[in-house]
Amino acid sequence: MEHIRVCTHAGPGSEPVIRSVPWPKVGRKGALIKIGACGVCGTDLHILKGHWPKPLPWPFTLGHELGGIIVECGDEFTEDFMSKPLKVGSKVMIPPLMPCGRCYYCIHYPQTANKCLTPVYYGRYTGFDKPPHMWGGWAEYVYVDLDMLPGTKIYKLPDDMSLRLGALSEPLTSCIRAFNRASRAGSFSWGDTVVIQGSGPIGILAVAAAQEMGAGRVICVGAPEEPRLKLAREFGAEATVNIDELKSPEARIARVREIIGGFGADLVMDCSGHPTAGPEGIEMLRDGGTYVEMGQFTDAGSIETSWHRICTKDLNVLGSWGFTGNDLPLGVDMLYRTRDNFPWTKMQTIYPFTEAGVAQAVSDAMAMKTVKSTIVPWPELVE
Repeated sequence: MEHIRVCTHAGPGSEPVIRSVPWPKVGRKGALIKIGACGVCGTDLHILKGHWPKPLPWPFTLGHELGGIIVECGDEFTEDFMSKPLKVGSKVMIPPLMPCGRCYYCIHYPQTANKCLTPVYYGRYTGFDKPPHMWGGWAEYVYVDLDMLPGTKIYKLPDDMSLRLGALSEPLTSCIRAFNRASRAGSFSWGDTVVIQGSGPIGILAVAAAQEMGAGRVICVGAPEEPRLKLAREFGAEATVNIDELKSPEARIARVREIIGGFGADLVMDCSGHPTAGPEGIEMLRDGGTYVEMGQFTDAGSIETSWHRICTKDLNVLGSWGFTGNDLPLGVDMLYRTRDNFPWTKMQTIYPFTEAGVAQAVSDAMAMKTVKSTIVPWPELVE
């Protein structure tokens, strides 16, 4: 019987441990997915730093930004969440947060099903101890089963889509939903000037999403210059503002306003996750502009600001949390449609699936030496 290797962590600050588990018996509504690539998300880093605000089932397998291929499936595992046919050989991705489809929010407020009361999570809330022990993306395979976890959602990728691109579809969808939140509120229009705070993976993806969704000008604020701000410009940012060079909020605000000209940006989006971004970002806005907070996915602490500034500037302030089940195809479609328009794979630094490789991927991401550390268990699947 063939065995499968999965990576676990025992708690915040722990080192990765790769364990072997038996090849599972795949259920009638189950599937075994061979992982081509899985990103290291900022949420993974916060969890390993001990920042996650809820109890977690240590030890468990991290990783939720994955693209893979079905190698075995049950007789009743026949289609994805959007009713596209699935079979052995289909390329797929699975998101981390999967609304149940049955709770109060899912039924009455489908646009905010991301606030599902009983969601399914991969790479976070299912512990290693639960058989068959393959519940995250930092592994050779991940197991899904619609009988065991009925809220599970699978999304088919185009047959000729790179699995490395597939691994970016989850974080990109979060960016798309954030812009759609502003658009639906009447606060994001074609030709608007957008400032992105943060030049990590979400910030870079937001630079691309802003342009594809109609922004006229995009400025990115972040650090370091290599590799992040340089890549932001390659993705189409008109200009970048380096927080390592401009040390004070006042200097950064002045520089952004100098670049933009006039009275400030139409929309500022925080992708940094740092509590100081908010007070700084609202001063980069024109009066009547919109601030979108999508970077505070974990509790990084209180934000000190004056509500008077929000009131007197007549601002719109929106929060955006992940995405719903129906949003995900937007990210897949954008990646596939623009696969030759943006240097997507330049975001990704590849690491082998070994204990040393996983540890280095995490360490480099924390040190901002990479934009998107990406773990590749089977190199032949992404070459």
